[in-house]
Amino acid sequence: MQPLEAPALLERDRLCANALRMLAIDAVECAKSGHPGMPMGMAEIAVALWTRHLKHNPHDPAWPDRDRFVLSNGHGSMLLYALLHLSGYDLPIEELRRFRQLGSHTPGHPEVGHTPGVETTTGPLGQGLANAVGMALAERVLGQRFNRPGFDVVDHRTYVFVGDGCLMEGLSHEVCSLAGTLKLSKLTALYDSNGISIDGRVDGWFTDDTPARFRAYGWNVIEVDGHDVKAIDAALHAIRAGKVSSPDSPTLVACRTVIGRGSPAKAGTADVHGAPLGAAEAAATRAALGWTHAPFEVPDAVRQAFDATRRGGEAQTAWKDRFEGYRRAHPQLAAEFARTTAGELPPAFHAAFDAHLAETRASRESLATRQASQQAIAALAPALPELFGGSADLTHSNLTAWPGARPLKDDAGGNYFSYGVREFGMAAIMNGVALHGGLIPFGGTFLVFSDYARNAIRMAALMRQRVIHVLTHDSIALGEDGPTHQPIEHVASLRLIPNLDVWRPCDAQETAVAWREAILRRTGPSALVLSRQALPAMARDAATTAAIALGGYVLHREAGPLALVIVATGSEVALATGAAEVLGKDGFGVRVVSMPCAERFAAQPNAYRETVIPHATLTLGVEAGHPAGLASVLGPGAATLGIASFGASAPGSKLLAHFGFTVDNVVALARQLLH
Repeated sequence: MQPLEAPALLERDRLCANALRMLAIDAVECAKSGHPGMPMGMAEIAVALWTRHLKHNPHDPAWPDRDRFVLSNGHGSMLLYALLHLSGYDLPIEELRRFRQLGSHTPGHPEVGHTPGVETTTGPLGQGLANAVGMALAERVLGQRFNRPGFDVVDHRTYVFVGDGCLMEGLSHEVCSLAGTLKLSKLTALYDSNGISIDGRVDGWFTDDTPARFRAYGWNVIEVDGHDVKAIDAALHAIRAGKVSSPDSPTLVACRTVIGRGSPAKAGTADVHGAPLGAAEAAATRAALGWTHAPFEVPDAVRQAFDATRRGGEAQTAWKDRFEGYRRAHPQLAAEFARTTAGELPPAFHAAFDAHLAETRASRESLATRQASQQAIAALAPALPELFGGSADLTHSNLTAWPGARPLKDDAGGNYFSYGVREFGMAAIMNGVALHGGLIPFGGTFLVFSDYARNAIRMAALMRQRVIHVLTHDSIALGEDGPTHQPIEHVASLRLIPNLDVWRPCDAQETAVAWREAILRRTGPSALVLSRQALPAMARDAATTAAIALGGYVLHREAGPLALVIVATGSEVALATGAAEVLGKDGFGVRVVSMPCAERFAAQPNAYRETVIPHATLTLGVEAGHPAGLASVLGPGAATLGIASFGASAPGSKLLAHFGFTVDNVVALARQLLH
């Protein structure tokens, strides 16, 4: 194909941008629902990136060295669906006609794993931007680990579209500050600066000097007319060539745009943000744009301009050739790269876990489960080089670092990062790291601060990503810091998130198993809820130890006909066992069930669950948190010992006694049930 002359190229770009506009308009009109304004306003930006710069192969959306594209302002999803369709992904025009319909591959907001070519689920504003930072971070870490002179097998860029809403969210400050500090030079954000949000013109509530803000973060900033494809293209070329003020830093391309561009009556207003244009205005827009094609009809010239199958295939073939040379020169590294990008665990991991579990079974040491967690990390990390840890400024409290941890630096590979006081940013960045592939991220904070990170934890569950949250200081037993730092409702609320495994282990053995299961789990995130205070080691045989992975199991039995089941988690398991021993001396047959993961237990066959907690048996739940935490497991007839109020400032042991978490009180409650 001969290069187009300037006038012809200008006309083709205009045609391509208008095709994107009209596909968005047509799909939203057909669905009678959606957001046409952003796709209409960002059309030229998309043309510049997707027809000139983005490295991807629609025939292999999972190619490891593809560029990543994130639509952080995910309400404008029809822009992405139009781009994927036109570029050659398996997203036929019929799916665009079915926009926002049940069972379609074009849902209201992009969903990873649902639509080919979608890299992350976006919609909650700012989180896509955070995911993009995580993807760029993963590219940096993997490049440092695997690239060798002459063989850059990890060498791609991350592009993210963002809007005013993304930058109003506080999360954007957390992650963009970090991106600047880390000098993630392969990260480019293209900012749709249209000055409009749902409530109208943003100058009443958002007057930040955004370019100055990003320069203060250490980003490059290029300001362009967002409707000038040539100017946007030139900016992207300058970034790739390193012809920016700081070539080793990320770049914001601030694009001045008009929301709903092309609509005679609604362009530049909030009316076009989140509602169909309506038949009359859609027709008027067609006329204003000179668009003579029927709805969902795309000219061949547009399809040819966007089609990425040939150039994407050529780029991937060139990478494969380079990788074959890499394989010959560095066979072990190449095999390791293939393994980690496929998400497979090394055989050494299982051997390391078995050895560590044997050590914990042999030890009778009382440990805080946060200490037991650190021991598990130290045992497993050498056998799992893809493990990438961190903490939100609480490393020495969360105990997330280990003797072999290597801090992340600009010029050397690392496997540990201090995120600073950025719980939400950490969680959302970890989602991006997991989505990129090749690494298993974990990060720590206090359980009470999971509130800051909650929406990103929810998004990991929705996206079915292997992300591990280490949440320590799990109850009022943390003590003197008082109710601001003492979690009450947090375990219960985390258990409400679908597809999140919440582990609250009672000792080192349960903690080790929780870590193994979180690492093995490839279909969703896990939260490890860990104690500050030391907990006694529980006695188990091999069968009982194996049952830990089932989420709930019989840990202790007192002789005699079964009269009562006490179900406990974490630090309260020892209380339950002590109470059972006292009741056993009175002749009561009491069973203690440890429930380290209610979600795992609920997923077991009913026959197994019935053998552990027979439905007709008196049941008492004991957990130092909100009583609703175990309600779904115990059922409506169970009694509970929990905390439905806030805590207080005092030593942890005194607080536990004050709130009734003693063997004597558990015994007293049990006797009330038994008589």
